Amino acid sequence: MITEIAVVQIIPGQEQDFEKAIAIAVSTVLTTAAGYMNFNLHRGIESPSTYTFLIQWRSLEDHTLGFRESDLFVQWRAIIGKHFAAPPQVEHWEGITI
Repeated sequence: MITEIAVVQIIPGQEQDFEKAIAIAVSTVLTTAAGYMNFNLHRGIESPSTYTFLIQWRSLEDHTLGFRESDLFVQWRAIIGKHFAAPPQVEHWEGITI
């Protein structure tokens, strides 16, 4: 399992609209993607127009090839992308057992 962590800057004043849009995007698009496992959204306290979302995928390829190169990604971005002030910063993380 890998975790995609995205940091997203939202156009100030559109926070509530973004939160509604992402709820729709997750329930109608993301949950249908092969390899999708879980989604969490966090909003900055000091920077309330900054959000971080964590998406758990079964594998890196489920995200980078299966989702990002599919029509589902186009739908995802059509729903939430209009609220972005800048392109998201996205990285992938793997859990370490200690």
